[in-house]
Amino acid sequence: MIRYALLCEHEHPFDGWFPSSAGFEAQAASGDLVCPVCGSREVRKALMAPQLGRGTRKGAPAAAPAALPDAAQKLGMMMLALRKHVEENCDYVGDRFAEEARRIHYGETDHRDIYGETTPEEARELIEEGVEVAPLPIVPPARAN
Repeated sequence: MIRYALLCEHEHPFDGWFPSSAGFEAQAASGDLVCPVCGSREVRKALMAPQLGRGTRKGAPAAAPAALPDAAQKLGMMMLALRKHVEENCDYVGDRFAEEARRIHYGETDHRDIYGETTPEEARELIEEGVEVAPLPIVPPARAN
């Protein structure tokens, strides 16, 4: 696994884990990378300092093995659980999300929890209006082995 520091077009920093450099490039090209702050799909690698391995000194304790696979798996499971909770407990409004969120916010319809799709521009406009919105984590489909 490779960890990249990433930035969206609005300079929001976040990290991403990829199976390889080619995995990052493929996800970036297909628009599968999404900023967790604003939902932008224009994501690029940020400048990073390399992590260089250091040899162990004689008598020095061995470095603990990295817990990345376990941590990444736990994070993935938490993201999946969050998405499942939203899908089971909220109303899906599809591409009418921005319209429905405004109607609820301005009291034009009864309050209810909703989810759906919107463009990054619409999401920014909602946030600027004071409408509480948050992107759902994107959970990649399970791969058949």
